[in-house]
Amino acid sequence: MRKTLFLLVFMPAFISLQAQDLAQQSLEIGVEEKLNNYVPLDAFLFNTEGDTVYLRDIYDKPTILNFVYYRCPGICSPLMDGLAEVIDKSDMVIGEDYQAITISFDPREANFLAERKKNNYQNLMEKKEQAEKGWTFYTADSANIAKLTDAVGFRYKAVGNDFIHSATLVVTSPEGKITRYMNGIYFLPFELKMSVIDASEGKVGPTINKVLQYCYSFDPEGQEYVLNITKITGTLMIFIALIVFLVLVLKKRKKTT
Repeated sequence: MRKTLFLLVFMPAFISLQAQDLAQQSLEIGVEEKLNNYVPLDAFLFNTEGDTVYLRDIYDKPTILNFVYYRCPGICSPLMDGLAEVIDKSDMVIGEDYQAITISFDPREANFLAERKKNNYQNLMEKKEQAEKGWTFYTADSANIAKLTDAVGFRYKAVGNDFIHSATLVVTSPEGKITRYMNGIYFLPFELKMSVIDASEGKVGPTINKVLQYCYSFDPEGQEYVLNITKITGTLMIFIALIVFLVLVLKKRKKTT
């Protein structure tokens, strides 16, 4: 009986530790959510003209931050495609209801790359005039990049001249408070609207696609998200083992009574 009680008490803890171990494995690359934290508004960036811009001077409304590098051969373009698409489809007005700020996390990139990327996207958008005012592109030095990426929990790793990283949008309030993360490369207009409304009120919201993020991992070779069979199988095996264990315990208790 003591052994049974011991297992009943510590089995959930064991499962929790297994889940934590899996999370730690991907902590080096990915997103460590830091909801309720604040973006350092004293950080400065370089705009497409090469001028220095402090975040505190441009933070006056709900803001969507996204970190990319402009030479990225993989997931950065699909991420910005997804942002451009949801901006066009949303009934929220970018530049009035909210703004989007794209920042290169590669300190080697110059402002002309930011300008080129800005023109590439905004010239193809339906809401071109709105996007010109509300979606801005920047570069930064290594110190300010580190300050910003650490604040929002954006983890990436340099591999040669490129980087391994995840795709996410960080939604913040007009005061710089982190209120939500939107992970992936496809975003729903409703999700964007609710994120902006909550951010305007400083309300923290859950990451809707957290389960999908757990089930999928980014493949740096294929430059895409793939189903993580190991994670899913391991979790299912632990869950099934727990159910079988509980059934056996209950049967044994019925026999003894």
